[in-house]
Amino acid sequence: MPPKKRVPAAATAQEEDVSMADASPAPAASPELDYDIEIDDQRIRILPGASDTAASFEFKKEDHTLGNALRYIIMKNPDVEFCGYSIPHPSEELMNIRIQTYEGTTAVDALEKGFSDLMDLCDVVSEKFQEERLNFIDQMKA
Repeated sequence: MPPKKRVPAAATAQEEDVSMADASPAPAASPELDYDIEIDDQRIRILPGASDTAASFEFKKEDHTLGNALRYIIMKNPDVEFCGYSIPHPSEELMNIRIQTYEGTTAVDALEKGFSDLMDLCDVVSEKFQEERLNFIDQMKA
């Protein structure tokens, strides 16, 4: 294979250097883009066969990140007898969670309490992280 010809750097810089104004023509008045955004998209549904104390919920566009954290928090509730989650198939963006409670509380209430407790836990972790970050910055300045 023959060696490649070398072009002086000055020649290539001049050829490649183009003013941004010359690179593309000024856009005409662009029409408004029409995006298909569904605001009322239902992302959680109760699967058939549910009772007050036992229900399976299907979450759209969720995975192990929410499933494992939510299962852990819900199982901390003393009114919950069982909680487990599954991903039916890795190529589908679905996550199922099953909650069984003792008499006196419903599976829907346990799910809502789980969401609330998980948000509270995330707030505490965020606050502690910010405090320690500021402490670290102060130590580095000293």
